[in-house]
Amino acid sequence: MKEFFGIDGYQRTPEGYMSWQHLVFATAFMIAMIVLAILVGRKEKPKDLASKNKVIVVCAIAFVVLKLFDMAFCAIRAHSARLLLIKLPLFMCDLQMFALPLAAFTKGRLKEASLDFVLIFGLLGAMMGVYAAGQNFAAYPVLSYDNVFSAITHSLGGFAALYVAISGMMSMKKKNIWITFLILIGCCAIAYVADILIPYNYMFLMRGDGTPYDIFYNLVKGNRVLYPLEVVLLFMLYVGVFYLVTFLIRKKTGKKENA
Repeated sequence: MKEFFGIDGYQRTPEGYMSWQHLVFATAFMIAMIVLAILVGRKEKPKDLASKNKVIVVCAIAFVVLKLFDMAFCAIRAHSARLLLIKLPLFMCDLQMFALPLAAFTKGRLKEASLDFVLIFGLLGAMMGVYAAGQNFAAYPVLSYDNVFSAITHSLGGFAALYVAISGMMSMKKKNIWITFLILIGCCAIAYVADILIPYNYMFLMRGDGTPYDIFYNLVKGNRVLYPLEVVLLFMLYVGVFYLVTFLIRKKTGKKENA
């Protein structure tokens, strides 16, 4: 158990990013996430919104509790309170930390936009956080606290996203796009302030760190204003494309947007 939790460091050699162990591990989590989302989503689909929302409430509470536990545990393990500053839930994959509570506990158009936000970023976060977490799988053994816990939280966010779609909670209304954008901009603004004060690189708003964002970082020569704007605009573009695809599918299938 001491080795699994990485107390005093891991003794095992990491299997590596994209090793067969990593791929099997990631695929197992994705399959479990998809199967559970289908089973629960189909079961809840005939029910009213209040009943469907109970699952989102559970996901929101679980996500927040798990994230807070992870922050505390890692700080205690490292004997460093400062570690809390670089474990804040301000990464792209942590957007569900804000979106899920909003989706669970608000009403009206804010709730609709928040549910759409959960859908838009949840599955992307799950895939990126489990399959594309190259830094984690290069640094830690596959079956370790750091990778298992990360896979659980990312899969929870992905489960919530799929559940929103399968249960029929998504609305994807044109009039709510600006609310979705505001939620995104608000999260990015908080991350940007944290990046300046700590300093750190939440949401990749400071630099690319070996990701495709390096292309845009180099494009503006690392300008501290233009580069973060590029990143935010890319996020907004992704949201816009998601909405556009939904509208086109509805138009093609003849489905009308609910009022």
